[in-house]
Amino acid sequence: MPSLISDYLPLVIFVLIGGVICSALLIAPFLVAYRNPDTEKLSAYECGFNPFDDARMKFDVRFYLVSLLFIIFDLEVAFLFPWTAAFRDIGHFGFWSMIVFLAVLTVGFVYEWKKGALEWD
Repeated sequence: MPSLISDYLPLVIFVLIGGVICSALLIAPFLVAYRNPDTEKLSAYECGFNPFDDARMKFDVRFYLVSLLFIIFDLEVAFLFPWTAAFRDIGHFGFWSMIVFLAVLTVGFVYEWKKGALEWD
């Protein structure tokens, strides 16, 4: 039993210190924050003017195309990096499965290109 305690003691100390730091970072803003907001602080800041339409309005399709483009490149990077790190160990099946995956992503990229998502007008 003493061996078990000595093995896990650093982990318990690490979790406790992490919990103390997280708690301090969550509580500190409530203790030191300035609590007198003015109209400038409460105004809309993302687009520069107050919203004038319903929040459930339809978005332009270009927003969705840009998000698809992000997902295509994000998936490509997320899967290509481990694939290249283990390239010697995966064999022919791993190589061709990645080629099929890249072909599917290329089809999505061509679709985005044809729809004009890469044109910033």
